[in-house]
Amino acid sequence: CHTTVPEEHLDHDTIREDIIELINNEMETTWKAGVNNKFKNTTLRDFQKYLGALETPKAVLEQALPKMVFDDNQDLPENFDSRINWPSCESLREIRDQSTCGSCWAFAASETMSDRVCIHSGQKDQTRISSEDILSCCRTCGFGCNGGYPFAAFQFWQKEGVVSGGLFGDKQTCSPYAFPPCEHHTTGKYEPCGSSKPTPKCVKRCQNENLNYETDKRYGSAYSVAANERAIMNEIFKNGPVSAAFTVYEDFPTYKSGVYQHTTGGALGGHAVKMIGWGVENGVKYWLIVNSWNEDWGDKGTFKILRGKNHCGIEDEIVAGIPQSRGMKFLEDN
Repeated sequence: CHTTVPEEHLDHDTIREDIIELINNEMETTWKAGVNNKFKNTTLRDFQKYLGALETPKAVLEQALPKMVFDDNQDLPENFDSRINWPSCESLREIRDQSTCGSCWAFAASETMSDRVCIHSGQKDQTRISSEDILSCCRTCGFGCNGGYPFAAFQFWQKEGVVSGGLFGDKQTCSPYAFPPCEHHTTGKYEPCGSSKPTPKCVKRCQNENLNYETDKRYGSAYSVAANERAIMNEIFKNGPVSAAFTVYEDFPTYKSGVYQHTTGGALGGHAVKMIGWGVENGVKYWLIVNSWNEDWGDKGTFKILRGKNHCGIEDEIVAGIPQSRGMKFLEDN
């Protein structure tokens, strides 16, 4: 997992169809590749617009957030899926679409927050937390559509609060996502994606006039989870999905099914995603993950990746938080 695609190849090389042939017919691996229409004929440079997680050095993460510590005597199941465990939480079954904006870092955070608002309300509160508000209003999170830090999104939730916000076109919430889902260089149910989007402006008022921007805000704590398989499993089992980040290689965009392991191609960048569970498939341990490239990509918008080996850094930057009402004590105040 260490080579990077040379700069001069990014503008001319497309997502390689020969990789599909290689993975499915010539390599002994645990996953299947295929054409994901979203990225058909997409240059590697254009594909990078769908990433956007900036790597957080370990020392920075340890300084920025307290680390969740577990008593590891929990009996954990062999397979666990948050969607099955908390069946009444609608956000858990949603596949969002970041469009042509490197906002995966804001999506992974807001999706995790939304699921946890529901889980920690006893599956009653279905409020979606706004990826738009994090993307456009968090000044300390990075560079908007040009990438950001997932841990900083949780700090923002803790310090500033984040308003409600659903998918593009949603009229009920305060700050829904600005960009519609899209298809890249292909015909599908969505419009073609087109060029990279600029970061939306931070608007501190709700598009739904019945809501007030300040009073609509939700808050939560912010912490990291040790880069340790059991610690991550314990965290998901007890508190719900987490935000994760990993390095994307040229073979990953072609993922269709099975347990992804990097097999071929250079590195394209960092990507943040929501981890919702784990399991074992044909004797191979995996993490179960929800992506933000709409449901046309991968396995209905989800993928599995090798578990327990910190594959492509997937276990390095696990961050999360517990929803709080304002005025409640935060974890580190105890």
